Amino acid sequence: MSYSKRVEWSKLDNASKIFPATCSYREPKVFRIACELFEPVDREILQKALDVTIERFPLYKSVLRRGVFWFYFETSDIRPVVEEENSPVCAPIYKEYERNLLFKVFYYKKRINMEVFHALSDGTGALWFMKTLVYHYLLIRHKDELEGKVEELNYNASISEKMDDSFMRHYPGWDVKKQFARNKKEDKYKRAYHIKGSRNEEYRVKVIEGGMSAKEVLELAHKYNTTLTIFLAALLITSIYQDMPIRKKKYPVVLSIPVNLRQFFKSETVRNFFSTINVGYSLKNKDLELGEVIASLNESFKRELTEESISRHLNKLVFLERNPLIRVVPLPLKKYVLRIANTLVDMGITAALSNVGRIEMPPGFEKYISQFSVIPNVRRPQMAVCTYGDRLVVSFASPFRETELQKNFFRSLTEMGIKIDICSN
Repeated sequence: MSYSKRVEWSKLDNASKIFPATCSYREPKVFRIACELFEPVDREILQKALDVTIERFPLYKSVLRRGVFWFYFETSDIRPVVEEENSPVCAPIYKEYERNLLFKVFYYKKRINMEVFHALSDGTGALWFMKTLVYHYLLIRHKDELEGKVEELNYNASISEKMDDSFMRHYPGWDVKKQFARNKKEDKYKRAYHIKGSRNEEYRVKVIEGGMSAKEVLELAHKYNTTLTIFLAALLITSIYQDMPIRKKKYPVVLSIPVNLRQFFKSETVRNFFSTINVGYSLKNKDLELGEVIASLNESFKRELTEESISRHLNKLVFLERNPLIRVVPLPLKKYVLRIANTLVDMGITAALSNVGRIEMPPGFEKYISQFSVIPNVRRPQMAVCTYGDRLVVSFASPFRETELQKNFFRSLTEMGIKIDICSN
């Protein structure tokens, strides 16, 4: 007698629901994490490392299915296969009528690349997967040198912790009607400046990457009494203003910045668990001065990154999802409403900046790893930042051919004495 294998399924977390509803060939909602080594990548060894890693992250075996009211994850027996890179950066992964995994692993010369459909995970969750993959790859590749001599990765979460829907876990079920009333007054920017340009052929992403000393840039930030993220955000805003048409300077420049909620709530999930804050600067009739922009952003970050503010935003998101009227609306209508909401939100955003932070690997790996980098998914020009050792990598991803923004940004750092290595796709 034969028995059919039991199929397991799970709900999408709160942040994931927007991505399958709003993705398209033009905007595939895919981001990339890359690790560059000091030696060429061995495909067979990378495949062995991937086979080991996938067993530790069962969520990554999922495919996305359509339900009556929501999308959902379904477990599969599809084996992820390592491929040499042969497609554009951040090409579509989720295809509505295909049953495929929601991530891919590529290699190209010395680089290991992992691309993820955002409904599966956020940058922090995907980074844990990537670090595990690189860890096992190097352990296999350099077994004689590393076996028994390196520490375990510091990510030892259980399977249930990795699969946790942390939005629901930390939702207190408050009556948030008062919170909605408060948020109306906090919506400072109604319409932001939008960067225009000629789109790349076939909606391809233009990537320009700058590598530099993390210590030197951090010292610059400290001279302005601010953090690395705020310093780079201010530099991005001033770079945008430098090429803004005069008639458009009545609009503020507003950055969307993802916030890792694991900093505020206990969570080891590899699923999405992030929120976003919008911070901006309005030039009006003032002169453009980096110090003033930094001072303004310092106040915005101080106001937005409080536990009360973050909790209020999380409660608002989950409250909407749990609304009985919204839950019974059929999926096609939900998709239509979510696309409209996404467009309205986009009106208030100029660009985006994501700082993944410092990436740690066990001691002994530094002689094999050159750097990590992150390429964000693109709807508008976006910048992603990460640090490994003293290597700070700033990656610009843009749907446009024009590169004035990127040139302004890197030129500003160069004029401050920062040496930068530039590469592009």
